[in-house]
Amino acid sequence: MNWNCILERVAHTASTNDDLLSRWRAGELIDPIARMASVQTSGKGRAGRNWQTQLDDSLCFSVAYPFQCSPAELSGLSLAVGIGVINGISSALNLPLSKLYEMGLRLKWPNDILLGERKLGGILIEGGQAQPDQPTWMVIGIGLNAAKTAALESAVGNVIAGLEELLIKPAALPALDIIWLKILDQLGLVLHEFEAHGFTAFQKIWLEWDAYANQAVVITSPGISPQSGIAVGVNTVGALILEQGSQQHFIHVGDVSLRSQK
Repeated sequence: MNWNCILERVAHTASTNDDLLSRWRAGELIDPIARMASVQTSGKGRAGRNWQTQLDDSLCFSVAYPFQCSPAELSGLSLAVGIGVINGISSALNLPLSKLYEMGLRLKWPNDILLGERKLGGILIEGGQAQPDQPTWMVIGIGLNAAKTAALESAVGNVIAGLEELLIKPAALPALDIIWLKILDQLGLVLHEFEAHGFTAFQKIWLEWDAYANQAVVITSPGISPQSGIAVGVNTVGALILEQGSQQHFIHVGDVSLRSQK
């Protein structure tokens, strides 16, 4: 670890995000803290979806971090965190970023990690600011599939990817604790840089890993008609730029899904 972060590892919990959110609401958080669970029974994905994990099939953890700024200044945070996760995977598996890119590792706006077109992991960020003069505590939940198992695919209801697929044989997947620490190292750097400069510092890098760059996509969100267009990247605050003819629309992070047009 290269930054001041309390580490907690538990065998079993309902949700590491909920664990840390409860402490924040109770005013118990002082320093950054990372909490990892071997098994989560009620882990959360985007849009309220369940992210249930079993022993050794996934790496799931949350980080609570106090930003010295308002929530409005944290736009694009999930995209920056995705870069930290990729850097951590590179460090943990001892593979250069260029090799991971060649193997198909990508970031999907606003909070997914893909291998090809399959989901390798996801990011869920919750939290807020209790008082205007207090830090903004954000709880950053990260889940990564360690192995591509039938049980995990059945639970997710879709074809997935696993970290094991990134290995160059005969290498074996490092212990999940080691991967966790490597990702935390990189995440510490990202959070420090983001707090100082916002998403602007990461925009160019994120565009290099954009899974849907210049592709025809459909944006859907509950209660809103689907929007079709060409995804032409993200702006300086992390909003997706959707090109529709001669016009550009900016889609901000929320309950939004993105998929290629078929």
